[in-house]
Amino acid sequence: MLVQANWVSIDVETAGADPGSYPLLSIGACLVSDPTREFYIELIPDQDHADPAAMAVHGLTLKYLRANGIDPGLAMAQLEDWIAQQVDGPALMVGFNAPFDWMFISQYFWYYLGRNPLGHSAMDIKALAMGWLGVPWAQTSFAALAERLGLATTLSHNALDDARQQAELLRVLLDSPRPRAHRPQ
Repeated sequence: MLVQANWVSIDVETAGADPGSYPLLSIGACLVSDPTREFYIELIPDQDHADPAAMAVHGLTLKYLRANGIDPGLAMAQLEDWIAQQVDGPALMVGFNAPFDWMFISQYFWYYLGRNPLGHSAMDIKALAMGWLGVPWAQTSFAALAERLGLATTLSHNALDDARQQAELLRVLLDSPRPRAHRPQ
């Protein structure tokens, strides 16, 4: 298995498409090598903007999070501490459509802590699958990859559940044989 001990699967749920306009609402994380080592937190929204379509995906509400969430600065400090406890040395964030999740995580780390313990890069499972399997981008949806790899799973849009499921998908992907001709179309 190619999975490294420092790979951290992270998924986020948000109130919209970009961290400059919409708040980060929840973070789920687990080690790719051991998804039982996990982290989950819900944040107090630091902005009032919410895209109704985004909110319908995960079912969280700003009202609920204002009453039950954790201060974003404290949430990011707790995530940083959890990562440091789980991983020796630098961690590598792994995500399914990693650019989306990474931009929120990076923005919040920098804004609230003045640093990003995950550095400036992340591994995108969709892009890896495209190259590993030799399939076009259109065939890298979670549903398409899960079916291709024989996984009976769908994303629930709970950040922790999704972090675990994307970790499982990555492990199965890397254990699968690569097609001989692997040229994306």
